[in-house]
Amino acid sequence: QVQLVESGGGLVQAGGSLRLSCAASGRTFRVDVMGWFRQAPGKEREFVASISWNTYYADSVKGRFTISRDNAENTLYLQMNSLKVEDTAVYYCAAKEGLSPSSRRRDYAYWGQGTQVTVSS
Repeated sequence: QVQLVESGGGLVQAGGSLRLSCAASGRTFRVDVMGWFRQAPGKEREFVASISWNTYYADSVKGRFTISRDNAENTLYLQMNSLKVEDTAVYYCAAKEGLSPSSRRRDYAYWGQGTQVTVSS
C-alpha cells in the first residue's frame, strides 16, 4: 500500500500563491506517476496536473501552477500562483503504478485525504 498525506492548503486572496505538499509513504517504489486533482462543491473531481518523466497540466491551470517531485524525500508539490476564486476546491494528491501519464481518476489507485484551498475575491 501507498499512503499519501497532503498539506499546505488554506485561505488566500485572489492573485496570491500557495504551495501544496504531498508526503508519500509505504510501498512508494510501486508509484510511477503522481498527480493532483481537485473537487469544488457540487462538481466532479477534476484533473489538475501530473508528473512522471514529463509534466502535464489542465488547461485551466497551465502557466499558473507548477507540479514538482522530490523523489529522495518522496514528496510531491504543487506551486499555485495567480490564484483565482474558481480555484477554490479540495485538492487531492494521487498516485498510480505504470509509467503512462493519465488525467483519469480511475487510473490512480492511491489517494490522499485532501486539503482545502479557498481563494477569496
